[in-house]
Amino acid sequence: MTVLITEETEGFVRKIGLHRPEKRNAMNIAMIEQLSAALTRADADDTVRVSVLFAHGPVFTSGLDLMDVFPRLGEAAELFSAAGLDPWATHGPVRTKPLVVAVHGKCLTLGIELMLAADINIASDDATFEQIEIDRGIFPFGGGTARWVQTVGWGNAMQYLLTGDALDAREAHRLGLVQRVVARDELLTTAMSVANKIASKAPLAIKATLESTRTAVLEGERAAAAKLLPAIQRLATTEDAQEALMAFMERRTPTFHGR
Repeated sequence: MTVLITEETEGFVRKIGLHRPEKRNAMNIAMIEQLSAALTRADADDTVRVSVLFAHGPVFTSGLDLMDVFPRLGEAAELFSAAGLDPWATHGPVRTKPLVVAVHGKCLTLGIELMLAADINIASDDATFEQIEIDRGIFPFGGGTARWVQTVGWGNAMQYLLTGDALDAREAHRLGLVQRVVARDELLTTAMSVANKIASKAPLAIKATLESTRTAVLEGERAAAAKLLPAIQRLATTEDAQEALMAFMERRTPTFHGR
């Protein structure tokens, strides 16, 4: 089997790399399958607290491998939805751990949908983004239509979904599509720094934060509010909460174990 996705663990962080540079990381069915498996492994691995998705080669992704995927769009859509890439739980498994995405060079179609499904996006200053499905007679099938609107608002979403226009890293940052823009040679280091900072926090509290936010998006603020007190009561009895209290009293950095 050709390896299209690399995996490496550093401390509590799993680095997952798109690795089809000879095809500019164009995403075919096999690549989507391998990415799904890698994200599923990371989410199920108790030694992993955060994942960082990046890309080998000169670009993040040139988007869909049209020759491979276009005749099998239904299959590709189902795989993408089942890949743990849907933080709103409308399809497939629910990702329970944070995902940081580091983007450089061109990022087209499914690459943007990966970003929209992530928690934090960091872009290099050379990054450009294009949602060009409209030029192919289709539209984003990985949940992008909903997430574009949730992320940047209706008018901004329509500007890029309906025209296929490109936007650069600074505009993507202004719109909220990415959270930080850094120099190309600082990209992965910055993403790992953010991931390691998250990984140093209490894992159960992070999971509860993701769950609460997801509930608010899917079910509304009232539903999220109704679950707040039970959740905080559960967290208050964990070893991590007790460790945080002791560390505060002893003026030291807490060490969390996810218990």
